[in-house]
Amino acid sequence: MSKYDVFQAVADPTRRKMLKLLADKEMSIAAITECFPMSRTAVNKHLLVLFQAGLVTRQRSGKETRYKLQPEPLVKLKDWLVFFEQYWDEKLSVLKEYVEDDNDSD
Repeated sequence: MSKYDVFQAVADPTRRKMLKLLADKEMSIAAITECFPMSRTAVNKHLLVLFQAGLVTRQRSGKETRYKLQPEPLVKLKDWLVFFEQYWDEKLSVLKEYVEDDNDSD
C-alpha cells in the first residue's frame, strides 16, 4: 500500500504543476528544480509524494534520477469527479432556466 493516495498528491498546487511539467517529457530533479522557486530538497519531497501515490515513475540514470508522469492513477480522480457531474449539470440547468426566464420578463 502506498503512503499517499492520488487525492493527497494532487491537493498541493506545486505537485499539480509538476505533473503538468512531466506530462510531455521525462525530467531530472535538477531540471524540475529550475522550474520552481524552491530548493532541490523541497522539489525532491514533492516528487516523493507523487512517486508514492503512483503518479510518477523514477529511474536512475548515472548520478541523476529522472521522473516521468504515470497518468493511470488519475483515473481514480476522474471517476470520483464524474460522480459529481450530475450535480453540476443540474445546477447549470437551473441557472440556465433562471437566466432565460429573467430575460423573458424584460
